[in-house]
Amino acid sequence: MSLHIASLNSGSNGNCYYISNGSDAVLVDAGISCRETERRMMRMGLPLGQVRAIFITHEHTDHIRGAEVLSKKYGIPVYITELTYLNGRLKLEPGLKMPFSAGCPVSVGELTVTPFTKWHDASEPHSFIVTAACGVTAGVFTDIGTACEQVSHHLRQCHAAFLEANYDEKMLEEGRYPVYLKRRIRSAEGHLSNDQALDLFISHRSPEMQLLVLSHLSAENNHPQLVYDAFSRHANGTKIVIASRYEESEVFRIHLQEDAAVQPTYGPVFYASGSGM
Repeated sequence: MSLHIASLNSGSNGNCYYISNGSDAVLVDAGISCRETERRMMRMGLPLGQVRAIFITHEHTDHIRGAEVLSKKYGIPVYITELTYLNGRLKLEPGLKMPFSAGCPVSVGELTVTPFTKWHDASEPHSFIVTAACGVTAGVFTDIGTACEQVSHHLRQCHAAFLEANYDEKMLEEGRYPVYLKRRIRSAEGHLSNDQALDLFISHRSPEMQLLVLSHLSAENNHPQLVYDAFSRHANGTKIVIASRYEESEVFRIHLQEDAAVQPTYGPVFYASGSGM
């Protein structure tokens, strides 16, 4: 058995990540429209009927934009904290709004989703790791201001991860953003820089990590080639991929076997040197 993972979109214009064991699937965030989610999953050969739940990390629009319509149209439960729900001003159908608590695993079919707290400028921000019955684990580590112990602890459990590398320090400093926004991005409740993400990867990745999908890159203050080059120098056998803010990735299949390579099941790889970034 394996986990299939993919990015439907990653960036300030929308975030949505897919994790499945081949029969049960979850989405972490639903930050693109229902229609665009349908189009992208169709191109990837992924049936929306297998999505058993949506897990929301926090209430910012780029993480919840499509949640209401997706949930209502397909009857998908949305796991969300009460404060995130209120501050996101969502209106979910009765019976489809589901609570969760940090550290308390949620069973979704044969998947186990474990929420954990993180630092970000939102009401109750969480991230998640998803584990298949066979023991393969993938995690979503984006929108993080500080790489706290919760983040590093859960990263060490992952065979694959979506990890934020939001900005390059020099590009942000010399860029056109106003001072208050630069401070917000750099703050302990903002986003991870390339250097912070790389230090987290080097220091806390599992020796069994097969795939790292670098995510939530800033369009203004980062460049995919810069990120890819920095991480590939320290990959040590981990496949490095850059998630696009414009289109879906391929679907990766992650196995537990020691000799198994990460296998794509569809489409082109979105590396830093690729087009459309």
